Amino acid sequence: MTTTLQRRESASLWEQFCQWVTSTENRLYVGWFGVLMIPTLLAATACFVVAFIAAPPVDIDGIREPVAGSLMYGNNIISGAVVPSSNAIGLHFYPIWEAASLDEWLYNGGPYQLVIFHFLIGVFCYMGREWELSYRLG
Repeated sequence: MTTTLQRRESASLWEQFCQWVTSTENRLYVGWFGVLMIPTLLAATACFVVAFIAAPPVDIDGIREPVAGSLMYGNNIISGAVVPSSNAIGLHFYPIWEAASLDEWLYNGGPYQLVIFHFLIGVFCYMGREWELSYRLG
């Protein structure tokens, strides 16, 4: 009886990751679009939940009269909301790093933009993931 040993070339960690991401053998297909989709949807969901429960009132009209939408400020499940961005900032992208402080970002409705933009990126990546899966399946 003869035993033959073949030495497999060990793939680098990056190559193993690439094979796992693009593998259609997984229970859930991840894909390259999924690498972006999963963290953006998790960020949008986490921010929505935290803002729905505990976000401070937002100056929605730009007249320094804040509107409360979270549960901790007296709303219930039906009337609670993540209040949209302030009109004082106009139709501008308002990321966290553009605000002077976190309090200012919260006061001007920054969580609303974070939720909306991350959710949109997640939806676009979901559509790309569907295309990528159909491409891989042939």
